Amino acid sequence: MAFKDISKEQIIKRIEIDNPWWETGKIDRLYGEMTVHRSYFDNFFDLVQKNNVKRAVVLMGPRQVGKTVMIYQAVQKLINQGISPKKICYISIDNPTYINIGLEQLFEYSREAVHDDSNEDFYVFFDEIQYLKLWEVHLKSLVDTYLHSKFIASGSAAAALKLKSNESGAGRFTDFLLPPLSFSEFLTFRDKKDVVDKFMNLKEIEESMFDLNDLNEELIRYLNYGGYPEILNSKDVQANPTQYISNDIIDKVLLRDLPSLYGIQDVRELQALFTVLAFNTGNEISIDKLSQKSGVAKNTIRKYLQYLEAAFLIKIVYRIDFNAKRFKRATQFKVYLTNPSMRSALFAPVNEDDDFMGNMIETAVFAHLRPIFGNTFYARERKEVDCVFLDNIFNIRTALEIKWSDNPINSPRKMLDGLFSFCKKNQLKTAFVTTINIFGEKEVDNIKFTFLPVAYVLMLFSHPNFESKFVQEILDSKDKTLQFRIFLLALIVKILGRDAKNN
Repeated sequence: MAFKDISKEQIIKRIEIDNPWWETGKIDRLYGEMTVHRSYFDNFFDLVQKNNVKRAVVLMGPRQVGKTVMIYQAVQKLINQGISPKKICYISIDNPTYINIGLEQLFEYSREAVHDDSNEDFYVFFDEIQYLKLWEVHLKSLVDTYLHSKFIASGSAAAALKLKSNESGAGRFTDFLLPPLSFSEFLTFRDKKDVVDKFMNLKEIEESMFDLNDLNEELIRYLNYGGYPEILNSKDVQANPTQYISNDIIDKVLLRDLPSLYGIQDVRELQALFTVLAFNTGNEISIDKLSQKSGVAKNTIRKYLQYLEAAFLIKIVYRIDFNAKRFKRATQFKVYLTNPSMRSALFAPVNEDDDFMGNMIETAVFAHLRPIFGNTFYARERKEVDCVFLDNIFNIRTALEIKWSDNPINSPRKMLDGLFSFCKKNQLKTAFVTTINIFGEKEVDNIKFTFLPVAYVLMLFSHPNFESKFVQEILDSKDKTLQFRIFLLALIVKILGRDAKNN
């Protein structure tokens, strides 16, 4: 029998299978329950339907955070808004049928499948686009050629997407990052509105203690398996969430995505390095120490750190001194997992009394606050401050000590020695400390320490109505002694949709 190529007819048939809404006018139930949206959906959809700016949208993010589902939700919303289903095309580039076929050719086949000779007013979604070589060149060409259609690309191998979109898509691509589930989203997906409402309606919290048992129980669940929607949507996956996170997310990135993108020959080295990093999330480390613990050469470690960070598995946080100055030669730094549940999957789930709870809490806090506050560092000389937020010209905004304990409020000067010294040296009038259960304030030598339960902080800062601009306005307030009171009142008012004059 003669060797045969995949025919055009077979390719078009595959495209038709991937776009059932051309016939039904809606998303098929086979794509799963999609009534719950990620809190990022509205911002993503705004970019999808924005036709006055000729840019492709590049949806980036780790594996299994809901990118494909969000695409399907966008398709359904476009249909609901009156866009003809036959003007919406979805193509998953990782399908073997599409091997070595350019994006423009696939767009042409899609138009042929719906018998539409025009090239205008289409919405074209390319999923897993990193499987096409030089995808960024193809996508840029589509944007430049078809001015009246919208192109959206997504992919799990975020390293390739991020690096190549920066290199070749300048002025043509808008990057959109979809991270793992936040704590607020986790509560929403678990249908815990009652838990959220209980704490969103607090009016008087200073010098008070509330029963946070329900919220803290949910926080433990979040730390152990809370980053990924499919775990919460599938009972089968819930039966063994650690295997799902380890096999379907971490291993595929380490064993397939990164080796194929960067030509890594010895995947065992990459695994060994990531294992050390995951176990020590939130600890200060150095290249020398990493090389010693993992057995990987120093130059190789430097490259692997870049790859792992580009793939959204880790985030490197750099050190400053107690004058808020960066070191010229950064020999020590901290590495945080982008989601704490990866550590639980690789080793063991944690509980509230676990020795690693402090590191897991710190990992979760950095994942939530860094995108809001921007320039985030830790300060260390002889003492340490967990988290220092700087503005764009590297002036100190505020400082935060991350604790999984209620004890520091009783003796803040002794138990918060590093934070106290940092505030004194930089003339800060206020600083923040996380707790397990306690809300309150303590003033020591004209420095006001504000204590907030960490579960409450994570819920508030990841609430969909929370805006980074709003946070910055509060932090830029000249009256730092009133910062917390203003911040809390304004935040509650904003979230609850109340008029400030009525409070």
